[in-house]
Amino acid sequence: MPQEYSIRKASHKDLHTIVSFTLQEAREAEAAEKDAGVVRRGVLAGLDDPAVASYWVAESNDGEVVASTSVVREWSNWHAGYYWWVQSLYIVPGHRGRGLVELLLDVLHREAQAAGALDLRLYAHTSNRRAIEAYRRCGFSTAPYTIMTRRLHSD
Repeated sequence: MPQEYSIRKASHKDLHTIVSFTLQEAREAEAAEKDAGVVRRGVLAGLDDPAVASYWVAESNDGEVVASTSVVREWSNWHAGYYWWVQSLYIVPGHRGRGLVELLLDVLHREAQAAGALDLRLYAHTSNRRAIEAYRRCGFSTAPYTIMTRRLHSD
């Protein structure tokens, strides 16, 4: 159960682990291979500057980091506040199904409330049914928006 784990803010010592988790998440969630150097720069930017992103990790009782997540903030001029977007939530396969999704999202919920955020938001690839169902169990619902993109460069 969740008592087996503790959640803490990530630090620079977690860089390698978070990069590894992020690369694995891309493979599992979207069957995508990402450039490890680019992902490293992205994670490092957030660890260096909380205005870019904030990271949390879950540790098992033996001190092993077994999950991570991050949040980026989006300003709303309509509501004069920040939405917190949950990103890059990853749990090591052997630790899935033990309540870690709920534990991580509850910590983010409390942190967002304490910071005066408007709400927590996230997106999941439409083919990632397992993640979508887990988020629904945690109180998330489908928003009335469609995410659209216009590429500025090719990957």
